[in-house]
Amino acid sequence: MKEFSWPVRVYYEDTDAGNVVYYANYLKFMERARSEWLRSLGFEQDELRQQYAVLFAVRAVQIEYLQPARFNDALTVSVRLSEMGRASLAVTQSIRRVSEVDALCTGIIRIVSVNAGTFKPMAIPMSIMQKLQHGEIV
Repeated sequence: MKEFSWPVRVYYEDTDAGNVVYYANYLKFMERARSEWLRSLGFEQDELRQQYAVLFAVRAVQIEYLQPARFNDALTVSVRLSEMGRASLAVTQSIRRVSEVDALCTGIIRIVSVNAGTFKPMAIPMSIMQKLQHGEIV
């Protein structure tokens, strides 16, 4: 699967008293990158709800903090589809400084497709599945 990357700048509000990114903010950076990944494939989340009655909800997160990001760092957050089921998917994500190869943080995010009205699991519509599998950026 193709990897998608999204740039993020660390702002003062993202850090703790030591100018290190607060641990929960890595999840926010990953969420932004996943939203932009979907957008790059032609999917706006509000339109998914309106057209397909589908929402994507995070079911589980496995995350490893390897090195700290700091105030004013320029980061790259990557997204790669790693698994896909009938009503779920998993993405592998990493956060790196723009100028470095080593990851600061990695995670596996498990996402479930749910009906927008009932919040019960539902199959991912085939047209969405095809674009996710092929990474057809529009």
